[in-house]
Amino acid sequence: MDDLAGFLRRVKFEGRAGGVGRREVGQEGRAAATLRPQPPAMADAPPEVLELNVGGVHYATTRETLLLEPDSLPAAALNDPDHPRDARGRIFFDRDGVLFRYVLDYLRDGGLVLPECFREHKRLAREAKHYRLLGLENAVREADPRPPNRERGCITVGYRGSFAFGRDGLADVKFRKLSRILVCGKVTLCRDVFGETLNESRDPDHGLADRYTSRFFLKHSFIEQAFDMLQEQGFKLTASCGSGTAGGAAELKPGVDSEENRWNHYNEFVFVRE
Repeated sequence: MDDLAGFLRRVKFEGRAGGVGRREVGQEGRAAATLRPQPPAMADAPPEVLELNVGGVHYATTRETLLLEPDSLPAAALNDPDHPRDARGRIFFDRDGVLFRYVLDYLRDGGLVLPECFREHKRLAREAKHYRLLGLENAVREADPRPPNRERGCITVGYRGSFAFGRDGLADVKFRKLSRILVCGKVTLCRDVFGETLNESRDPDHGLADRYTSRFFLKHSFIEQAFDMLQEQGFKLTASCGSGTAGGAAELKPGVDSEENRWNHYNEFVFVRE
């Protein structure tokens, strides 16, 4: 009995000792775990994808893109905690939101690519200057196909014509016939736009540099060609007017086709280049 009691006491004592050892090992493991460096929480990490609000138009980009030009305004706004932000925390620029797409493309690619129909070079150059992007400003000025010091002014284009109606009493208009396209305005502007297609025989040059005329006309009768030439030189249509008269058969001259002169009309278009 004494031997059995002694054996039980030894087993109980060793069990306690083993428990203490396990507890000490567990505490050491937890201490080591607390000392191991932990990755930062997502809420504390700086966001790599940023949202911008430019004049109400929203964009998404990365921090790396905005910092590609360290001296630019977008880079300065990113590092400035006092820069204006909207209600959702987006960096706010009170500028043209549509044109900013070209600013952001320049920051992404380091170059400028504009659509063929782009006509706002001066406005985009102004935006580039505001954002302190000298490279973009120079690229916009080089991409502008219009001369920087071209003359401003107004040109009026008018034409007389007639509508040809269908035969056998049909009332549908088949085509129009233009007899002459008239050009009025400053002589230097008219020559700049129409060049060799301008007929000056009715109003020869008298040596006056700032002379105006209302007697020029074009050597062709294609009104769309005249419009294309005006558009290529930066003119925009600002006003137009038209009138028409219905003529009878008794009013026609001998040998004139009555079908082509049943409806006569005169139209004028005012183009301005600023």
